[in-house]
Amino acid sequence: MLRALRTWASAVLFFSLAALAQGTIPAPLPSTSAAPVNIAVDLTKTVGSYKPIYSWFGYDEANYTTMPGGRKLLGELHDLSPVPVYIRVHHLLTSGNGQPELKWSSTNVYRQDASGKPIYDFTLLDGIFDAFKAAGVHPMVELGFMPKDLAASLPDRKEYQVHFPQSTISGASNNPPKDYARWEELTRVVVAHLVERYGRDTVLHWYFEVWNEPDIDYWHGTAEDYWKLYDYAAAGIRTALPEAKVGGPASTSPRSEKADEFLRKFLDHVANGKSAATGGLVPLDFISFHVKGQPQIANGQVRMGLDKELKDADRGFATVASFPTLRNLPIILSEADPEGCAACSSKSNPANNYRNGTLYPAYTAAAYKALFELQDKYRINLIAMLSWSFEFEGRDYFEGFRSLSTNGIDEPILNLFRMFALMKDERASVQSTGAVPFDDLVSSGASNSADVDAMATTSAHETSILVWNYRDIEAQSARTPISLTVNGIPSSVSRVLVKQYRIDGKHSNAYSEWQAMGSPQHPTPDQYAHLIDRSGLELIGSPTWQDAGNGQIKIGTDLPGESVALVQLSW
Repeated sequence: MLRALRTWASAVLFFSLAALAQGTIPAPLPSTSAAPVNIAVDLTKTVGSYKPIYSWFGYDEANYTTMPGGRKLLGELHDLSPVPVYIRVHHLLTSGNGQPELKWSSTNVYRQDASGKPIYDFTLLDGIFDAFKAAGVHPMVELGFMPKDLAASLPDRKEYQVHFPQSTISGASNNPPKDYARWEELTRVVVAHLVERYGRDTVLHWYFEVWNEPDIDYWHGTAEDYWKLYDYAAAGIRTALPEAKVGGPASTSPRSEKADEFLRKFLDHVANGKSAATGGLVPLDFISFHVKGQPQIANGQVRMGLDKELKDADRGFATVASFPTLRNLPIILSEADPEGCAACSSKSNPANNYRNGTLYPAYTAAAYKALFELQDKYRINLIAMLSWSFEFEGRDYFEGFRSLSTNGIDEPILNLFRMFALMKDERASVQSTGAVPFDDLVSSGASNSADVDAMATTSAHETSILVWNYRDIEAQSARTPISLTVNGIPSSVSRVLVKQYRIDGKHSNAYSEWQAMGSPQHPTPDQYAHLIDRSGLELIGSPTWQDAGNGQIKIGTDLPGESVALVQLSW
């Protein structure tokens, strides 16, 4: 599937717009309109370890897990990563018949008989966790929401399920329990069942998170009610599995004063309070909160909100770092996304069409490096950037949901996670003349100019360099010539094998192929097979050997707007 010819000696890479397989003559690309960018990588200077924070995903609709598209995608997520992939889903304790709909699912794991005696049914829950096991992925077990028979009766929260597009979190499924002791027993029984079914040693690797976004309408109680919910849940979990990893509070964007105060008060409860359930210390093995951007339509174009997501992380990390006894705990950004509603398609919100193309991966590449740099700034322990994205069963092709796959066809964003997975070991020093300064990126994003930057990792016999051309405004990044210099290759190495993967309008992009077909909602078998073939991560040209003189190698390329490249050198 080679789509390009490479001349590595050239300062600028020209690649084909026509398929070599069709025998056409490669056409030159349009002239560049941006100033050349010099990127220098120094393998002798490392800036910290490269942790696989990318290998975490989640979704509202837990019952999609057992559907054909869900099973297929779970297998792909396992296969993309050399390290364990973790999956977080809502509604693991919600009452219902197991039929998914947008922003809703259920397992019916708990109900009560006429006398109030608990009855447990693990049929649907086991199906979900069995699918995780079959795919080889690990659960991040989010304990929520409240079973119907356990939910407290609130005057304005009596209806149990509210259907999307109404506020699905306004129903009684998000009420506090009417009996906290029974809530504790529910969590104990569920965890004990998981230990019995999947084995103690297996479950010890899982993470148990108590609830989701309790600082907004996902929780119909006070903050103090949530502390109590957490304490009783933690007691139940630890009774079933004393060494289990339990954490929270999974609160919303800390750039909001209210959300930051919630996170701070929760951490204070842990650090200085006592468990409402046991009277002892409050257990906390990891800290979780959410970071989100905010795309909008401006003058008919999508304008992303990278600065919003980075401000969330900046303030959240600062809050964690202010607690000396907690600052070294693992931090899980248990939703880290360009915006908040995965189930809102571009049909209802046109700004969300960014999800189908290359703007989504370019945004995420820029955010990825910035999150590492914010971790370094506050000296905290970030272990996860969980992408709240999966697949939506039985919907239109490329409908504009925040998804990794559409009708079994991988979207460009999934190829970025494949790039992340090819990076390993230590992060190396990178200097780019086209980068938006870090402080500016956090304060105002890449709205005034493109962020043409890179992130590099290095190990004993290879280096991987992720390069992106990103701007917050859709289709506003010009094609940019790039001169990439890599220093610090071992002096004993005379030749280096060079490979370049690319996500752009013509590579690793089933969406552009689908558009070229006329955007069919009922593709023919041949069209579908072609889309599958073009949906994976693609190389630019063939791997080539290049001389490394004095421990240095130079590579010329150019990068279209809204695109990402991964250059790999091995020796």
